[in-house]
Parts: sequence; structure tokens; C-alpha cells
Amino acid sequence: MIGVGLTTSTCLFAAAFLASSFGVAIFIRWSRHRGLFDIPNERSSHSTPTPRGGGLVVVLVSLAGYLIVGFALGMPVSWGYVGGSLLVAFVSWLDDLYSLPFWSRLIFHVIAAGILMCDLGYWTGLYIPFVSGEADVGNTAGVLLTFAWVVWLLNAYNFMDGIDGIAALQAVITCIAWAVLALILDIPSIFLFSGILASASAGFLVHNWQPAKVFMGDVGSAFLGFTLAAMPLLARPGRGANASILPALGLLLVWFFIFDTVFTFFRRLIAGQRFWEAHRQHIYQKLVISGWEHSRVALLYGLMSAAASAIALTAFRFSGIYRYLAFLSVFVLTSALVYLGARNKR
Repeated sequence: MIGVGLTTSTCLFAAAFLASSFGVAIFIRWSRHRGLFDIPNERSSHSTPTPRGGGLVVVLVSLAGYLIVGFALGMPVSWGYVGGSLLVAFVSWLDDLYSLPFWSRLIFHVIAAGILMCDLGYWTGLYIPFVSGEADVGNTAGVLLTFAWVVWLLNAYNFMDGIDGIAALQAVITCIAWAVLALILDIPSIFLFSGILASASAGFLVHNWQPAKVFMGDVGSAFLGFTLAAMPLLARPGRGANASILPALGLLLVWFFIFDTVFTFFRRLIAGQRFWEAHRQHIYQKLVISGWEHSRVALLYGLMSAAASAIALTAFRFSGIYRYLAFLSVFVLTSALVYLGARNKR
């Protein structure tokens, strides 16, 4: 049993959804009054000026919910996570306002990852698919792998937030999956926080679905990427033998965002292109360029993520042959995504 009442959970999730939905509506009016718009350019997937930075509301609602869960319900609070996420949100909000250079943002991302790891540690043992037990990667490799995971997912989520609805829908699905995992592992704090994140993202999605009335901006996408990267660490204390599999589960729950960015990164690197510059070569962008509507692409990624999440949770719950079937299924889905990207490119 999770140890949290149904009424308490429902009230927290409903409050997060309503606060996010109404908060974003207020933000849209404020940003229009201040003239804070994302102006389309040759790399944009939208054609009309649209308010940007609405993800700030998701940040505020989510962190407020996290602290309420910690203080009002007496559950663990990671100040490393809070400090790191605030730093990420701060520099990302500045980027939404003033378009900071990539390398200056990266410095803050590195510091935020360091703050998180100073508080929550790093992985020294990792679950390796098809091998029983865990692999001891050691301190040095553990630090590097954990650091790379946090910084990469933080930026990957930002890179993938390029069309209406895709980032918010991914957050809803992934956070629901984390909530289910928390039920299985009996981690009340993660269950509540995941539900709050899912609800806040859903409240934003109401305004971000095609045609979007507001964009999440770097402040929202970077925060969500950082938070989802932190989830395996936040869920680790007291997990015993289950702890080493948390990074693998965390990866599978955002697999298609990770894969799209890694695949595109190496493709551009091999082609001799500047991988850090803005572009429209992600698989999801190619689908839009080929004529797919934003909503269709967002639903494709959302459904594939939901399938991968369900498969991963089933494999974790029942183990055995289910783990082999899980990785085979994810491989098939990934191959299908690559095929669609290649088939629809122009």
C-alpha cells in the first residue's frame, strides 16, 4: 500500500491541474500585454507569433507541490533537486527572454547537475539487460554516467519541444508511469510528486495542443528534462536490490525523446554539421515537414511512449521472459520510428 489517502492524492492532483491551467491562461494574457512572443523564423515549426515561456507555470506549480508534499505530509525533500531545478529554470527563463548562447546555458546545466548529485549521489551499480544482477561500474564511471544522463536529458527534452503538444504529452505519460512504478515500489513521495507533475503538465497541455496558444519555452522543457533525469535518484533511497534497475526504467520511460536526439546528434556529427546549432532534422521535425500535423506527430510519440512505458513496467513487475519481450518490443517500435522518419523526409 502506498500509504497516501485517495482523497489527499485526488485533491493534490486536481489542485495542480487547475493551478496550471488557470495559471497558463493568466500567463498568456500577461505575455501578450508585454509582447513576449516566439517570432517564427526559417527553423520554426509554427507560422504565427505565439507567447513563449508558459512552462514557467508548470515549474512553479510542480515545485510548490513538491514542497507541500515534503512539509505538509512529512515526506523526503531533496534540496539538491530543488536548488538544481531552480537554477535550470532561472537560466532557461533568461534564455526565453534574451536568447542566451548555448555554451552559457550549458555551464548552468553542469552546475545544476553537480548540485543534484552532491545531494542525491550517483550510480555505482547499474542493471544490464539480459545479465542477472547488477554491474559494478565504480565511482568514476558512475559519476560520469550519472552526470551525462542528467545533462543530456535536460537538453534532449529542450530539443524535442519543437511542435505543439509533444513535450507536455510526453511529461504526462512519463509521470503517470513513474506514479505507477511508485505504487509498485511503495514510494509515497514519488507517487504524489509524479502525479503533481503529470497534472501540471496536463493543465499546460490544454493550452499547448494544436493549434497552441502558448509555448512551453526552455524554462518548462529544461525543467521537465532535469526533473525526469532526477527521478531515478529521487526514488533510489531504500530501494535495495531494485535501485540498480531504476536508471534503466528511467531511460525506457523517455526512450523516444532520448533516441531521437542521439540519432540526430550522430547523424549531424557524421555529416560534419554544427550539432549545437538550431535545426529541423529531428525525426519528429521531418514528419512535420513532410506534411504531418503537429497533433498527429505528438500523438505518435505519445502512444509509442505509453506503449514503451507499459512494457517496461510489466517487465519490471513480472521479470523473466517479460524483460526479453520488453526490449524486443522497444526495438521494434524504435525501428518503426526510424522507418517513418526516413520514409517521410523531404
